[in-house]
Amino acid sequence: MNGFGGFNVMDDANVPSLLSLPYLGFMEKSDPLYLRTRKFLLSDYNPYRFKGNFATGIGGPHVGLNYVWPMSLIVQAMTSTDTTEIVSLLDTLKKTTAGTGFMHESFNVEDPTQFTRPWFAWVNGLYGELILQLAREHPELIFQA
Repeated sequence: MNGFGGFNVMDDANVPSLLSLPYLGFMEKSDPLYLRTRKFLLSDYNPYRFKGNFATGIGGPHVGLNYVWPMSLIVQAMTSTDTTEIVSLLDTLKKTTAGTGFMHESFNVEDPTQFTRPWFAWVNGLYGELILQLAREHPELIFQA
């Protein structure tokens, strides 16, 4: 509430965010309150969750509508217990680098060649953390026999 009866229901695509609470150590991935919050954030009720032909994910007011932040997709994967969801997110991250091989601050869900920040070290570092986490928790998802 803003004191005038209005409110804004959203999460930031950045870290910290509500989606990142388990990553930050504030609660477990299995906490019922977190699971309800996560369900809301990843639903159509979140005004900054965008869907397009190339991706579905959380963006924010910083860079405009229909721009998803790879950081939010990485955090979604880091906080997921569903391997199918994780594999889908890894695939989306791989397909939305616009051929640069790097994660960007954000990209357009309809055209990943439209992106912000050609080099964004923070998100590339977070992607590295995701890969290390998967190597520990789900090595079958990243290592092939």
